[in-house]
Amino acid sequence: MSDSFVVEANRRVVGIAIRCRGGYKFHASEPAFRALEKQTFRRAKSLAHSVGEFARKLLEAGDPATRTLH
Repeated sequence: MSDSFVVEANRRVVGIAIRCRGGYKFHASEPAFRALEKQTFRRAKSLAHSVGEFARKLLEAGDPATRTLH
């Protein structure tokens, strides 16, 4: 795995992940994902899963900030 990678949700770029001590740190590029900003995840797979679950919950809640995720 590289030191950084683009993070997508529903085929849209929502941020980047950067390797850090203890795993990967998420940096949001979409305002709707700022709640996950600077959280550290032990594995890239767990980061991707958490972002996907977060996106799903935003869509289910009808959050207006998720219009670009459809």
